[in-house]
Amino acid sequence: MNTRLGCIWRVEDKATTMILLEVCCCLIGWISLYFAFCYLNGQRGKEWNCRLVTLTHGILIVCLTAYISFIDGPWPLTHAGTENTPLQILALVVSLGYFLFDFGWCICVRTEGPVMLAHHTMSIAGILLALGLGKSAVETCAVIFGSEITNPLLQARWFLRQVGRYDSLWGDVVDLLFILLFALVRVGVGGMMLYCELTSPRPSLIMKGGGLAMYTLAWVFMVDIAKFACKKSRTKYKRWHEMCKLGEVNGHTGKTE
Repeated sequence: MNTRLGCIWRVEDKATTMILLEVCCCLIGWISLYFAFCYLNGQRGKEWNCRLVTLTHGILIVCLTAYISFIDGPWPLTHAGTENTPLQILALVVSLGYFLFDFGWCICVRTEGPVMLAHHTMSIAGILLALGLGKSAVETCAVIFGSEITNPLLQARWFLRQVGRYDSLWGDVVDLLFILLFALVRVGVGGMMLYCELTSPRPSLIMKGGGLAMYTLAWVFMVDIAKFACKKSRTKYKRWHEMCKLGEVNGHTGKTE
């Protein structure tokens, strides 16, 4: 019996060590990619290159977690709390390496506020819990998919501002898609995911609490996004109204002449 328990502990220790090594490799990989972007885009600032890393991670992890959730399985709405699969672990390791890099970068450069830092902290804690417990990676991957699906649009918005193209049709399209995706996926589908997590007997209590915290944070973002949408809509309407009035004045002046 003792020999059998010793073998189990050795296997678990070896698996934990391998995961830690993989996380370190991913962290080094993201840092290396950042410095590669800095080398290739020397004329750009640090934030530009960091956001290129963020964009790369967003596209990569959305594709990977979408494959896990919709093709490889199991279905996160019905199998929350099940044991982790190798592909799920890979996705979590890649994301954990990125979040550690970005969290460190944000702390050093101080570009983000407390809400975004809280998001990164919760993401890191949630991934560590899923890896440490050996289960619940399926819903953690689904949460990462929902959280990151709007990220490329968020980065596109920032890049459009930097190149002076935000006040164009492209800026309006990006903003509209971002708001719709955030509301539908992170709030709508996220609410369904949270309900399945809370009602399932398999996930641990700490994972349920983490899911509730992430969903609450999503609503904090949603309130800010709604305020932004209302402000932009009022500004657009005001500009359109002024253009209409100017057109009427010009038309009346032309008739008088």
